[in-house]
Amino acid sequence: MKIFKLIFKFSLLGVIFTILLVILTDQAVQHYTKAQLYDSVEAIPSNKVGIVLGTAKYVRSGQLNLYYSYRINAAVELYKSGKIKFILISGDNSTRFYDEPSTFKKDLIKRGVPEEHIFLDYAGFSTLDSIIRAKKVFGQSKFTIISQAFHNERAVFIANFKEIDAVAYNAKSIPFKYGLYVKTREKLARVKMLFDLMLNIQPKFLGDPVQIQ
Repeated sequence: MKIFKLIFKFSLLGVIFTILLVILTDQAVQHYTKAQLYDSVEAIPSNKVGIVLGTAKYVRSGQLNLYYSYRINAAVELYKSGKIKFILISGDNSTRFYDEPSTFKKDLIKRGVPEEHIFLDYAGFSTLDSIIRAKKVFGQSKFTIISQAFHNERAVFIANFKEIDAVAYNAKSIPFKYGLYVKTREKLARVKMLFDLMLNIQPKFLGDPVQIQ
């Protein structure tokens, strides 16, 4: 019986530790990035490049993904207001049947952004990959990140850790019920991010430098 009591105690301690780690990491990410996140086009500083963090255009049910739509809107707002000159779309293109960057590009062009002002990062398989590749591959050590606020917080935290001068523009938020799963997953993603940074995890791919001009 003693062994079972010990197992229970250690399991309970493990659960408590995990919960505390998730809560503290979440609070730290919010605290150390809040001054760099903006909801207003007028207030956000200008940058040469805005980086749109990719996502799928459609959800599994076939409906339009609101995260996608609102990020498109946010990128267009920044570009047309002159707050960014170029847009770098960083997303997943792991197969020929799934291409986030090209999909974003087509819709941005439809919204009036010139093709020559759009650059694509096909190897943005994670937020960490996107931020590091923006610096190491695309030569940007100062830029604006474009996504929803909860995602921007994590992206800016990574940028700060990597000594990148970043601000973020918050795309419109998703209704709580619609985004509950994603926002819950985000809490765990922040813990994973912390370990990735401590272990100095690098992007899956780097490649030849690309000039944005």
